[in-house]
Amino acid sequence: MNNAASILILVFLAITFIQSGYDKLFHWKENLDFMKEHFAETRLKKLVRLALLHLLVLELISGVLCVVGAIELFVSNGRTFGLYGAVFSCISLLMMLFGQRMAKDYDGARTIVLYFIPAVMAVYWLN
Repeated sequence: MNNAASILILVFLAITFIQSGYDKLFHWKENLDFMKEHFAETRLKKLVRLALLHLLVLELISGVLCVVGAIELFVSNGRTFGLYGAVFSCISLLMMLFGQRMAKDYDGARTIVLYFIPAVMAVYWLN
């Protein structure tokens, strides 16, 4: 198991983004209402619906690519899908970080950094 750490991080990212995407998809109204309130005092207030939709799509792409990447890495030592999954995960997290900073939610932004560290590690290891 030369790739155990990379596989574990890909599984971590897959769980994170598939669960988050699932929550946004099946609890759209609650998420949208929360985000509208969260960004009410920012320049993003009119873009919340579109931003949430973009984030949903990116999270689902990230999660699926991480699942496929973990399987590919386990079965054939291939790194392509895992790398793409890690990169899309980083992009998703950067979008969230930008939003949290715009909303001046510094505790939320700090939390995103905890997810960003393993995502960047995956990019580095799989590159």
